[in-house]
Amino acid sequence: MNKDWIEVTIITSSEAVEAVSAMLYNTGVEGVSILDPLDLIFRRDHTTDWDYFDETIIDTNSGVVIKGYYKKDDKFEDYLEKVKKGVDNLPKFGLDKGVGSVTAEKVNEEDWENNWKKYYKPIKVGEKIVIKPIWEKYNKKPNEIIVELDPGMAFGTGSHETTRMCIKALERHVDVSSTVFDIGTGSGILAIAAAKLGAKKTIGVDLDPVAVDSAKQNVSYNDISNIEILYGDLLDVVKGKADIVVANIMADIIMFLTDQVKSVIEGGGYFISSGIILSKKDEVINKLTQCGFNIEEINIEGEWVCIVAKL
Repeated sequence: MNKDWIEVTIITSSEAVEAVSAMLYNTGVEGVSILDPLDLIFRRDHTTDWDYFDETIIDTNSGVVIKGYYKKDDKFEDYLEKVKKGVDNLPKFGLDKGVGSVTAEKVNEEDWENNWKKYYKPIKVGEKIVIKPIWEKYNKKPNEIIVELDPGMAFGTGSHETTRMCIKALERHVDVSSTVFDIGTGSGILAIAAAKLGAKKTIGVDLDPVAVDSAKQNVSYNDISNIEILYGDLLDVVKGKADIVVANIMADIIMFLTDQVKSVIEGGGYFISSGIILSKKDEVINKLTQCGFNIEEINIEGEWVCIVAKL
């Protein structure tokens, strides 16, 4: 068995994390790790959200370090070129590319498996939800809800501001009568959180087959039956309507999908949207308002916004 992998390292900005992660998952990437010093500082300074902290991994001068892991095959060079072009083009989409460097080197599989896991520890996200990597031990406290996750399989670990804000919004709005649709489910973290919060039915949807497989695997780590993960476009694969739709994607995609989302939300239902950089906040609010939504909450962490709108 080949134990050598190619590690692609991208150094970028916090606001470009989701876009770069999406680029990687549109190639043959087998795993991704993200080290954002600003995110780590936020968690260090909010000790109720953090059960372990290693100060040595903070370097505020380095930017965000995203690592993607690939098997060496005849497609790799094309993948690498695609990622390089994508990073160079980030400013065209209003995103700061930061350093914008993309490098590649061989790594041993055992080194990769041991090294990237050190960045992921159990993290309490809201009032109840704790995201626990499957290899970590955690002593559950009263009223806590544990979401078991393999963070290396798809984007969405609970550490990013956008994910945290979505989970907190789900905590406020999910109840036993809720049907929840999660658009662009990624690792499945939001769909799993909604299911564990007691939603009647949760459906996670993604256009990326790698994400769908990862989300299904993460579902299997959790003792839940009120959840389904589907491959495809929202309206093509989902039947019926939801009480809550959550989308942690990007501002432009949220605005593009708003009309579709409106058609699948029950009257009085909620649209929780995030992945929105601060500079795009007003555009998203205007689009939601034009489509008949009332803005209930505007939550901000760092450069990121989560909007809760009611139909």
